[in-house]
Amino acid sequence: MQKKFKRSNLEKQIKKIPKYVKWCKNCLISNQRPRIFFDEHGICSACRYNEYKEKINWNKRHDELLKLLDKHRSKNGNWDVIVPSSGGKDSGYVAHQLKYVYGMNPLTVTWSPLKYTEIGRENLNSKIDKGFTNLLCTPNGNFQRKLAKLCFEQLGDAFHVFVLGQINYPFQLACRLGIKLVFYGENGELEYGGDIKHLDKPFKPVEEWLSQHFKGVSLETLLTYGLKNNYLSKKDFSQSDLIFYKSPSINELKKNKIKGKYFFSYFKKWIPQENYYYCAEHTGLKANPERTEGTYSKYSSLDDRFDGFHYFLRYIKFGLGRCVEDASHEIRDKHITREEGLILAKNYEGEFPKKYFKEFLDYLNISENRFWQVVDSWRAKHLWKKKGAKWVLKFPPK
Repeated sequence: MQKKFKRSNLEKQIKKIPKYVKWCKNCLISNQRPRIFFDEHGICSACRYNEYKEKINWNKRHDELLKLLDKHRSKNGNWDVIVPSSGGKDSGYVAHQLKYVYGMNPLTVTWSPLKYTEIGRENLNSKIDKGFTNLLCTPNGNFQRKLAKLCFEQLGDAFHVFVLGQINYPFQLACRLGIKLVFYGENGELEYGGDIKHLDKPFKPVEEWLSQHFKGVSLETLLTYGLKNNYLSKKDFSQSDLIFYKSPSINELKKNKIKGKYFFSYFKKWIPQENYYYCAEHTGLKANPERTEGTYSKYSSLDDRFDGFHYFLRYIKFGLGRCVEDASHEIRDKHITREEGLILAKNYEGEFPKKYFKEFLDYLNISENRFWQVVDSWRAKHLWKKKGAKWVLKFPPK
């Protein structure tokens, strides 16, 4: 008989979520998204930021970009900027722009997904073939699987271990290689709804990463919990296995004159759909032949077979899945109407990612029964109710 699942309180952000549900009157995002806020007119911060973008002097921002790049531009042909890149539409756009439009020498770096899709690896190779040197880091597989299981069960997100490496690996390399500039795509806190503290800043300092990217849970916290609760043993890893999961210290970043994560979206108006068209033309990016489970699009987050479970668990925890996020951005960009977004959400929001389900269970070494025990443990009482044998949202998008 399988032991009943009991989860911890490691997940910090879920405690701060309002116990009532409010939907944005312009897009389809609710107040359940961590750090989002709504104004007195019922409009979310992501929509207000999208309006704010119309007032930005983009020519002035472009001049700022040129000054920043000139400050860091290599005089001897060495790499002068790191671009974390999966080969997808957003990082591909940034890397290609920096090299072929602005004459920089970017080193693209990739933290391996938990398990590559064929099209994800094909798109990465295609980008490399367009003229980029790329470093791919594939971490200790046994250790990463055990961390992913811990994160799935105790944070409601196996993807968390990937995020640790995705954010920290580029900065560890930057310190070691003497590269002072690291460029990401969009500032998600602004584009999707969250903390607007850095509204008019081109970068996010390292002090903000723990709360905004890592759910308040560092690698050290995971190791302590995992060792104490039999998710890990000291034989599973060496100190060298930990390096790229950790952020460089603030002192180390300051010593290397690295300010933080720079965002291309600060300097260029960010439109994800346009990034796809750009990369289809310039980096050989291919979309999936079929739509992605849980949404209607075919060109976002294509590289990880288990990506769908990140969005599915987010739907369970916050009542916000992948379709609502995709549709909301397209509503803000005026590619679709809110009414069209609601129809898409009705058809695809919360769809279970069944294609790689068996592989996901095998990867985490858990049973299907254990999977659903974990999932159901993350259903907030103010969001979910049982209707017969089926769980349904109390307050679906409206």
